[in-house]
Amino acid sequence: MQIETILVDNYFLPIVLNFQDVLEKLNDDEFEEFCRHNPDVEIELTKEGELIIMPPTGGQTGIRNFSLIGLFFNWIEKDQSGVGFDSSTVFVLPNSAKRSPDLAWAKNNKWDALSDEEKEKFPPFCPDFVVELRSPSDSIKNLQTKMEEYIENGASLGWLIDPLQRKIYVYRPNAEPEILENPETVSGEPLLKEFVLKMKKIW
Repeated sequence: MQIETILVDNYFLPIVLNFQDVLEKLNDDEFEEFCRHNPDVEIELTKEGELIIMPPTGGQTGIRNFSLIGLFFNWIEKDQSGVGFDSSTVFVLPNSAKRSPDLAWAKNNKWDALSDEEKEKFPPFCPDFVVELRSPSDSIKNLQTKMEEYIENGASLGWLIDPLQRKIYVYRPNAEPEILENPETVSGEPLLKEFVLKMKKIW
């Protein structure tokens, strides 16, 4: 099947298709092959069987993503306690959803527990830290739902960064999201020791 995105007001909008009857018959390897046959788009699958087609990002969002990953990479190289992943990585969550955060990080012991074959496929776990970076075509409500799902499936920390409103929603287990209004920095402590993101690089 060939997938196309929809352009509205100069923004590519996500497409949500209900493929539950079809996709529930696919195992993880077959779903991965399905994604590889559609390399021009990122594909997510909800636990309910809804297929979400994520469109390409615009230039400004691409710059923000690049800056975010670069700053976090510098911390990873210094800290060495885990591994980072970009937005192309699909994770198979415990609830069977298949999600692609804009940035993710997992502790070394979680990554090292995988076989070499598992490392080449969609990692079968929820990352310990996830970031979603809102673009103009993203629904804030949908992103908030994704963040809640990450926490429910094992993430210890999540950031929903909304450059449009200059807000950061900080998610942790067993707590209401903390909302930071136009912060200059955001800290990853205690999970990400000594990691502080300077927001002037992102806003």
